[in-house]
Amino acid sequence: MGKIDFLFCDELVDKLKKVMKQPICMQSSVYYVGVDLGTACVVTVVLDDKREPVAGIYEYADVVRDGMVVDYIGAVEIVRRMKEKLEKELGIEKLLYAAAAIPPGTDSLDGGAVRNVVEAAGYIVTSLEDEPTAANEILHIQNGAIVDIGGGTTGISILKDGKVVYVADEPTGGTHFSLVLAGAYRKSFEEAELFKRNPLNHKEILPVLKPVIEKVSVIISKHIEGYQIDNISLVGGTCCLTGIEEMIEKNTGVPTYKPVDPMFVTPLGIACSCRTEQI
Repeated sequence: MGKIDFLFCDELVDKLKKVMKQPICMQSSVYYVGVDLGTACVVTVVLDDKREPVAGIYEYADVVRDGMVVDYIGAVEIVRRMKEKLEKELGIEKLLYAAAAIPPGTDSLDGGAVRNVVEAAGYIVTSLEDEPTAANEILHIQNGAIVDIGGGTTGISILKDGKVVYVADEPTGGTHFSLVLAGAYRKSFEEAELFKRNPLNHKEILPVLKPVIEKVSVIISKHIEGYQIDNISLVGGTCCLTGIEEMIEKNTGVPTYKPVDPMFVTPLGIACSCRTEQI
């Protein structure tokens, strides 16, 4: 199998990063919104009627832990504040329709909470998918595994002929990376988070994080066992760590790739899953 072509995904993410700095004010018959309530970061993406990014915003926050909403009021306030800011930037009265996503297999536990947060912020929720499946809206993986390593959890979706045949989610993610760094470098958790996000530090911290990456690899290997997986595609903010794909490939024995910027793949996919009919 050759390397996965992430061209469409990478181009869309590049457009999003540009409109995050300079939103596109234009007439659109409808706007599609994606809200990603992450453990470390909340992201809102706005697409126009052609499914092209026109605005976006993100904010680091501590309202979700291990994929579960732990600060409901705080989450609502962040999403509502983002909504109002985006409406002002786009010069429109109201963003109406939104999609959201949850860690795989947690719909019975927390799907209602995520939906309630987005609705309380003023949206009509028209789609609620699991995170890796939402990511595939722009990855377009036919056969393989999508692994979304977020702040609190590692979510896995296995696809056959473009259809999801298995999903799983386990608690281990960027938060655990930061805890290891905080202990190793005698930093506060907040300092470790900032240290981890700086690409200039990635080469230095990769060996320190090896045990946690190995744990993530074990989680992946456990859930893909029994499936004929051609490749693994990594998404999620934690996968911005330079070299993580090589370590996971070595540990799992499965060719592993990631887009240029994995952080915004899932939020974009969530927005692409948005419709104009209420669920």
